Amino acid sequence: MTNSQSFRDFVQDLLTVEDAVEITTPVSPHLEAAAITRRVYETRGPAPLFCSLTEGETGFRILGAPAGMSPKAKGEHGRLAAHLGLDRTAGPRQIVEHLIRAMHADPVPPRIVESGPCKENIWRGDEVDLRKLPVPLLHAEDGGRYLGTYGFHVVKTPDASWTSWSVGRTMLHGPTTLVGPAMPEQHIGIIHSMWRDLGERTPWAMVLGAPPAALAAAGMPLPAHVSEDGYVGALTGLPVDVVETEQGGLQVPATSEIVLEGWISAEEIGPEGPMGEYHGYSFPEGKLQPVFHVETITFRDEAILPICVAGLPPEENHTIWGTMISAVALDVLRRAGLPISMAWCSYEAATCWIALAVDTKKLSHRIITEKEFVDSVAKVLFDSHAGWLVPKVILIGDDVDITDINQVVWAMATRHHPSTGTYLYPESPGIPMAPYLTAIDHAAGSGGKAITSCLFPGEFTGTSLARAASFGTSFPQELQEDVLSKWTAYGFAAD
Repeated sequence: MTNSQSFRDFVQDLLTVEDAVEITTPVSPHLEAAAITRRVYETRGPAPLFCSLTEGETGFRILGAPAGMSPKAKGEHGRLAAHLGLDRTAGPRQIVEHLIRAMHADPVPPRIVESGPCKENIWRGDEVDLRKLPVPLLHAEDGGRYLGTYGFHVVKTPDASWTSWSVGRTMLHGPTTLVGPAMPEQHIGIIHSMWRDLGERTPWAMVLGAPPAALAAAGMPLPAHVSEDGYVGALTGLPVDVVETEQGGLQVPATSEIVLEGWISAEEIGPEGPMGEYHGYSFPEGKLQPVFHVETITFRDEAILPICVAGLPPEENHTIWGTMISAVALDVLRRAGLPISMAWCSYEAATCWIALAVDTKKLSHRIITEKEFVDSVAKVLFDSHAGWLVPKVILIGDDVDITDINQVVWAMATRHHPSTGTYLYPESPGIPMAPYLTAIDHAAGSGGKAITSCLFPGEFTGTSLARAASFGTSFPQELQEDVLSKWTAYGFAAD
């Protein structure tokens, strides 16, 4: 299994199993590395490790598609599973349940160590120039070069009671400054507001090339005031080693590839974007966002900068973020006592919908109408942080494998009643990044929530007669096993 607490080991393991490839041909960070990475996503190729970059100081490397999908033969979710220390053959259900178990385990606090690989090189003062790093241009239409697309912010409340690790993008703004979102609903935005209310700038760090499990945890919509560093320990079974930042006050993983240290301005904002986004589109205008000032950079020898080239799925916004949302949503619904057996943000839907598998046996024991059930799901999910992130919900009986997009499409086409099966919740708040939202929606902070029911009426009473006609359901088990045992003898290739 991969060491999920070391990004360097993670990359080496990908190379060992040939799910990453070292590219020694000179490659430019200006669009070329991103173009190759996008092609990798779309062909399920090995993650590209660019070892000879034409820009930035020598010695730096870039890894594209760190959590892209792999070919079936190498385990489709292999890179994602490796982030969590699971075997590459782990599938969606095993991954989601692993994440939920860690949520209910006791946190394992980080272990502060004196130093670590992230301190092998230190730039201070006049040495600090972000342009020395191989900051890539990811899309021709982007408003700037993005350094932070697969890293996380580190901030701490003024009273030091809560440390937040949260994934967020940052665009190059100047030699020592970055710009990026810190929305009020996000944990970084909440903590930034606390410091701003005190009239102070926010102490901040950004970790690039983080321990894979730490990156996954930082992308998880855990509740406010839950520190991700303790969750990483619960997830891996070991405390994560952290070191004090050079400027003090914050701790970062000791094995990180690159660490930026500085502060977020209380008032200063600058233009950020546009950028090709996780929903698969790029719009012509950017936004004014907070300015992050970088005063110190520490990094490993031959440091590796991981990048996500956002756009059409699947990429890391879907494989990492979507999976983390799925786990939290399932846990929230289960704890509320609702009969939901699985939750999955279909990667193909660009984290814009989540499918929920309904335990129809348990559902039939409830005396409840479809509307009452849908409303109960909406109340629990849409009031949660995970529910704020995903605008559309699909309810499907658990005879369907909701992690198989083909089955989800079939269920939607054959089970959803066009007149009565759609329930709208226009007042529910949601993430403002859905591309279909109007100016009115943005002003109101809502407008995009809906639940689509693909439940047959009989599933509420246990009288549904519908049954899938398939190899697994329409033939005796003994015959299925006999056919499978003779599959190659019939002349077919082995699965």
